[in-house]
Amino acid sequence: MNVLILGSGGREHALAWKLAQSPRLTKLFAAPGNPGIAAHATCVDLNIADHRAVVDFCRREHIGFVVIGPEKPLVDGLADNLRACRIGVFGPGKVAAQLEGSKGFTKDLCARETIPTAHYERVHALDGARAVVGEFGLPVVIKADGLAAGKGVTIATTAAEADAALVALFDGHGGEAVIEEFLQGEEASLFVLSDGTHLLPFGSAQDHKRVGEGDTGPNTGGMGAYSPARVLTPELEARAIDEIVRPTIAAMARIGHPFQGVLYAGLMLTAEGPKLIEYNARFGDPECEVLMPRLESDLLDLLIATDDGTLGTRTATWRDDTALTVVMAARGYPGTPEARGAIAGIDAAEAAGGIVFQAGTAGAGDALVASGGRVLAVTALGQDVAAAQAAAYAAVDAIDFPTGFCRRDIGWRAVARERG
Repeated sequence: MNVLILGSGGREHALAWKLAQSPRLTKLFAAPGNPGIAAHATCVDLNIADHRAVVDFCRREHIGFVVIGPEKPLVDGLADNLRACRIGVFGPGKVAAQLEGSKGFTKDLCARETIPTAHYERVHALDGARAVVGEFGLPVVIKADGLAAGKGVTIATTAAEADAALVALFDGHGGEAVIEEFLQGEEASLFVLSDGTHLLPFGSAQDHKRVGEGDTGPNTGGMGAYSPARVLTPELEARAIDEIVRPTIAAMARIGHPFQGVLYAGLMLTAEGPKLIEYNARFGDPECEVLMPRLESDLLDLLIATDDGTLGTRTATWRDDTALTVVMAARGYPGTPEARGAIAGIDAAEAAGGIVFQAGTAGAGDALVASGGRVLAVTALGQDVAAAQAAAYAAVDAIDFPTGFCRRDIGWRAVARERG
């Protein structure tokens, strides 16, 4: 089968790396891809926002299945258009993708289905938002309603910080936001595949959103992750699936828009049990970079099963090892990243036991340079989090990226637990 993967980041590199191992694969294409993905796929210059162009390419190249990596094409309805043309696709349709595309949509669904989540209010104007924040007290969580590339959330601990977030969000042009109570606990990510009816648990991870060590500084798209997140015990995972994920899948099917793809539940593990922070309708980044090295099953087979309704006949098997990834970002991120910084030493990092997934890179002749904020996701496996952490940082230290930086404490909570 010929397969097309859409996207250009570290998530898509990890997916391409794993898809290339499938015995069901004939040829892998990527649009637009990146220099790392090019080692596994034929990269093509294709505007993935042009749905007709994507369909035409699929017909011309006899593509049997499309894997949509990023969220925006899903929210824009690309999966619906591909299915209408009888082209297999991994990813939910436009309405189901609103679970990620609209925080308000998801919070309202949770309220209807009594899914445990933070108390919230939807706001549509700056003055009203200020009044609601005053009612919630501090700290308070302020979320942009739409897509924000993982950076549309402010956890305000002072009145001034909350007001600045609201002013930036509405910016004099109106808009919509969700104001939430601040939940106490530890975060974990749970992934579940669904074909609209059947569910298949698909691993857990813990992301590190803050740019600074010790989880300080502004939120980013993610500075590193490890999998599995053992803080999400089997008992807590079962509760999250039964109380959060399964009712969501059932609700989407009931309204005639079944969710087909991967549902990524960001959870807060509170004293009362797991509560939903938010959903994503695609694999996380950098979580995908720790899930794929642990997966032993045929990824392509599982993704196809989410589209053709046969997921109930599938299982997923995993390595016992822990995987940990460290994001190397360009100086200035999450603000304005410094572009075109030279990168070398990837071969040395992989010789040291790492797997380097490229996220924001570009070719410059025979050289490799940075072209985004998050540039590399350096991943390694180990028998526990401490061993995986040591192996990942050994690989990081083999990379020559003078204008890059990384956190040096990815996995710190789990390592502390392992040490007792």
